[in-house]
Amino acid sequence: MSSTILVLYYSRTGHTAQLARLIARGVEEVPGMQARLRQVPPVAPVTETAQPPEPDEGAPYATRQDLQDCAGLALGSPTRFGNMAAPLKYFLDSTGAEWASGTLVGRPAAVFSSTSTMHGGQESTLLSMALPLLHHGMLLLGLPFTEPALNATVTGGSPYGATHVSGTDGERPVSEHERELARALGRRLADTARKLAGDA
Repeated sequence: MSSTILVLYYSRTGHTAQLARLIARGVEEVPGMQARLRQVPPVAPVTETAQPPEPDEGAPYATRQDLQDCAGLALGSPTRFGNMAAPLKYFLDSTGAEWASGTLVGRPAAVFSSTSTMHGGQESTLLSMALPLLHHGMLLLGLPFTEPALNATVTGGSPYGATHVSGTDGERPVSEHERELARALGRRLADTARKLAGDA
């Protein structure tokens, strides 16, 4: 069984990418586990415009092989009207072959998001990302209230997944509680994948 957790995200301003890196750090705090950071390319109304094979910055673009290779998946997106961003939805909509073959069945998954405001749709966005993962037969993990930061946070963080409140101008850095919860989610995902593989 693979020891790789795929941390897959879309990020336009960099805030969701920051959470992805923190989750990856948490994954790699679990002995024997490693994180693979991948992003999805932007989409545009003019579909003839192709993206370069590699992004100018950040993680490489995800491929279907990344889904085949992973022992677990963390999926992240900024909020768009209380829903996941179109580029991530577009990528998920292209995974029909993986759904039909059961590629991801029985593997653990978690979700994360970033919004500009506290009530900008964080939890509904997390739930929107959870739905296709359930259709893929994945085992969804959240953050339990045994995580002290989940009870203490006045910024991001949810039992549904890791979140960040960036501010309307993107001026807020990732808070200490948001950092703790993102890393905790990465650890929980990696530890669960390891246990499912019989390596506990």
